[in-house]
Amino acid sequence: MGKCKKGERHGDMPIPKDWNVLKIEKGIVLEACKLKCFTYDVLKNATQKFNCQNLIGRGGFGDVYKGYLTYSTMDAARSNEGFPIAVKIIRRQGAQGDETWLNEVTYLSKINHSNVVKLIGFCYEDEHRMLVFEYMTGGSLADHLLEEESDSKLNWTRRIKIAVGIARGLDYLHTYGRPLIHRDIKSSNVLLDDNFNAKISDFGLARYGPEGSLTHVSTRVVGTRGYFAPEYITRGHLTPKADVYSFGVVLLEILSGYDAVRKHSEGAMGDLAQWAKPFLRNKVELPYVIDKSLGNNVSIKAVSEFSEIVLSCLCCSPKKRPTMAEVVVSLEKLEQNLEHHNQRLHGSI
Repeated sequence: MGKCKKGERHGDMPIPKDWNVLKIEKGIVLEACKLKCFTYDVLKNATQKFNCQNLIGRGGFGDVYKGYLTYSTMDAARSNEGFPIAVKIIRRQGAQGDETWLNEVTYLSKINHSNVVKLIGFCYEDEHRMLVFEYMTGGSLADHLLEEESDSKLNWTRRIKIAVGIARGLDYLHTYGRPLIHRDIKSSNVLLDDNFNAKISDFGLARYGPEGSLTHVSTRVVGTRGYFAPEYITRGHLTPKADVYSFGVVLLEILSGYDAVRKHSEGAMGDLAQWAKPFLRNKVELPYVIDKSLGNNVSIKAVSEFSEIVLSCLCCSPKKRPTMAEVVVSLEKLEQNLEHHNQRLHGSI
């Protein structure tokens, strides 16, 4: 297939002959024309030949390397001369790798939101499938919450800020144009900057939701254990409410500092949501699910209000779960109350 020339954009690149294998329309491909088309050599040089010291993440679909590009021409640069990027190399597993790569290009080329990671460009050259993203300096939410050696200072105020950011991003996906369901919302797919602004990443499993009179989309179950909505894992029924459930699990991780799948005292693995629900419903037992690193720096009243939002998202019936727009309102109210409390606290010192 033809290779991208330096500076060439997708709109100028001939559509590869094997696109039809992926069952897409030419018009969809051309939606990505605003993205930069990178050559393999540029990304190889930008990451110092994909040096293991630049490896910043590993996932089910590929590895992510840190690299640098020049500001003016977006060619490979040294770290002291350019801006940082994240290069995701998609593992090609038959058509699956191509579909994953194409999903991210198709959806992220159309999305412009402060709480969704920005896709800068891509590489489609010979057997190479890569994606180039803005570099998120704060790593993932999972890094801060779940890594034993993490020195993160995620106080309650920052955790609420992160929750609000994720909720706003999901609300945008569900309501801007045709509903887009992420299908893999989890703490490792939430990236942070230095100011703890959250951005949703990894759209490899995303797909459009039901429209018109359709109540759901029937599909095979994909995603990550511990985050699956009941109706999705048992019947394959997919709606935006499946993302709401997954978000509820992320909220629970934010509250507890535990992984979505945790080991019980007897050694068996179980879902965090099922373990935590009884504690969330009982104010006396609520302290059992509060991250110990928070200490006494969060009130039971604030946690109780947060827990109500968590429980609503984790409702077994999708119809009874709130929309992400409703969740945004609830979390923003919680954030405002927290800001007022902190202002009064500092004012009294």
